[in-house]
Amino acid sequence: MIKKIRFMDTSLRDGFQSVFGARVLTDDFLPAVEAAVHAGIDYLEAGGGARFQSLFMYCGESAFDMMDRFRKAAGPGAQLQTLARGINVVALSAQPRDMIDLHAKMFKKHGITHIRNFDALNDVRNLVYSGQCIKNAGLNHQVVVTMMELPPGCSGAHDPAFYLKTLKDILDSGVPYDSVCFKDASGTSNPNKVYETIKAARKLLGDNVLIWMHSHETAGIGIVQYKAAIEGGCDGVCLARAPLSGGTCQPDLLSMWHALKGTQYTLDIDVNRILEANRVQQECLKDYFFPPEAQKISSEVILSPMPGGALTANTMMMRDTGTLHLYSKVIEAMSECVAKGGFGTSVTPVSQFYFQQAYANVTQGPWKKITDGYGKMVLGYFGKTPVKPDPEIVKIAEKQMGMPVFAGDPLDVLEPGIPKAVKMLEKEGLPVTDENIFILGALATPGGNKGLDFLKGNKPVNCRKVTDKKEVEKKIGQTPQSAPRSAGLSQYKVTVDGTTYQVMVEDETGEVAAVRTMKEKETQRKPPVEIRTQLPGNVYEILCAVGDNVKKGDTLVILEAMKMETPVIAPDDGIIESLEVTKGQTVQSGHLIAVLA
Repeated sequence: MIKKIRFMDTSLRDGFQSVFGARVLTDDFLPAVEAAVHAGIDYLEAGGGARFQSLFMYCGESAFDMMDRFRKAAGPGAQLQTLARGINVVALSAQPRDMIDLHAKMFKKHGITHIRNFDALNDVRNLVYSGQCIKNAGLNHQVVVTMMELPPGCSGAHDPAFYLKTLKDILDSGVPYDSVCFKDASGTSNPNKVYETIKAARKLLGDNVLIWMHSHETAGIGIVQYKAAIEGGCDGVCLARAPLSGGTCQPDLLSMWHALKGTQYTLDIDVNRILEANRVQQECLKDYFFPPEAQKISSEVILSPMPGGALTANTMMMRDTGTLHLYSKVIEAMSECVAKGGFGTSVTPVSQFYFQQAYANVTQGPWKKITDGYGKMVLGYFGKTPVKPDPEIVKIAEKQMGMPVFAGDPLDVLEPGIPKAVKMLEKEGLPVTDENIFILGALATPGGNKGLDFLKGNKPVNCRKVTDKKEVEKKIGQTPQSAPRSAGLSQYKVTVDGTTYQVMVEDETGEVAAVRTMKEKETQRKPPVEIRTQLPGNVYEILCAVGDNVKKGDTLVILEAMKMETPVIAPDDGIIESLEVTKGQTVQSGHLIAVLA
């Protein structure tokens, strides 16, 4: 008897993330949704993951509006699934209990039927509450065990025994679920390991629980992994369609159908209708820039497990900051970050922690700067890693971050998020809705809140298209120029009757802007201090102005690169004589930020 293998079409979420860094406008792809449903595809991935935040940050759109329009285009009968990251849900950081519950309710309200729920550390504690909220909201909960291949020479996790133990822990926890998925975001797991894992899971779960397998073609073994999973007892796989299949994406639907010919398994599809839907999808995306790294096999990820969905998001950000030439060095450095970080699965957010730390190691020197996410991970603030992180790295993180090792439940140290969001909305005079509350919680950063920026009307659109090819190529290779020197103020030292004053005069009008009595030790004026950035990035916030008195250690500017915020600190007490950057500007290493007098 031939077994029909189920499939979910991931083209319009994971495909977008794996090719375009999740930056696709809703108007551009809705005909592809309609065409997919017309072709008989009734199970589609519709959002979540990085696709949620990218709509606000790069597309000038609300993710909730996108989900509403996706549901309308798909019709009432389609199953629409999103991706959630345990206690992070779809946010930039771990969320408190009230926000986790609000996430499930909001996604149900906006047309979603299924949520795939994973924890990158395979810490089951992070799945229990989030899974319960998903079920309480009336959604289908697909609980996940995350997989990858360890760097050479590493052992102690990520083998069939480890995955089976994780599955047993899920069952013992009592978290309600409707199906189980084994998710290999980097597409690096050895196919034999996949077979042994699925076979053992099927024996443990029995015949009535649906088992899914998710992988990518980044390393060129996705279809082989899927065949191994199917032979081990898997019921469903994630597939994509041209031009959003293969490479960093999921294996292609038609290729998988072809690979199953002559076996005991098949995909129930109408090939001609699928081909027509593919043509519509290709037409929808014809103006988009397809990064070459998204369309090829990148076998180096077997040594440094970079997820397909993160690879192009990172290269897109490196294009934004003019640092794409560093990519190969960062990928090479990432292997050490995985080896010393406790073996959390390389899937968001942990894959980003690895990449950010590798980026910092390349641009600032090995372990000179422990990044926020990586540091908190090795210290235990996101949960328990599969094995203990390298003790030397833990010591460095403790010292640099001023934080102790934490062994408790991450949810227990997070304050409720809804009251803070309500207060912020009221202060800004913005509508207090559940959607706006969640947007603020999901897009909060250490240096600000990108959700608040969006709600206040700052809606940048940064989707790379090739309509004007010359202009796009110019932007990709362009080295940003310095901002013009701020007009601002000039500083003078004036002595009257033995007392010395510092006088700030407006350059354009000549009017006195400020007068300050100088202490005796200040009368010997120190030479101006040039403050330069140590790494490339975008200017996210400017927290000072020309003429401001600042203290040593004050944050003057916040730079952003690779979803990582880095403060530019005043090296001494003084007065801001000039600012040499503007908000949103891209700067390179060594760029002059400000002059301190």
